[in-house]
Amino acid sequence: MEEEREFKVVDKRRFAREGGDTGSEERDVAGPETGTREEEKTVEKEVTNLPPPDFTSFILSLSTSALLHLGEVPNPLSGEEGVKKNIPIARHTIDVIEMLSEKTKGNLTEEENKILGEVLYDLRMRYVKAVG
Repeated sequence: MEEEREFKVVDKRRFAREGGDTGSEERDVAGPETGTREEEKTVEKEVTNLPPPDFTSFILSLSTSALLHLGEVPNPLSGEEGVKKNIPIARHTIDVIEMLSEKTKGNLTEEENKILGEVLYDLRMRYVKAVG
């Protein structure tokens, strides 16, 4: 038979359930790694200024990922001068775009359909060149 263990939960929130102050000293909620409140407000403002997501930007984002894995563009995160290829991931990303093309047939605008077709054609040609 399993032995039951007791445990204690300590609520360290500054405010009581009723909404009043518990009297405990104020803590730095942001913590040492997150930066100052002004920096957080600036980051929040930058994030809220993003354009609304749309299908075209999503496809172009996937395309950029495929180009990165095909070795067509350097990795902006690593800062390396050279490019690293990862052909299986590039193929998978191209397959994902192709799947989206199939699943969205008849539901895209003329412009979205054109961009999707051009992106797929370009990525397929670059893939053939990369593996050939």
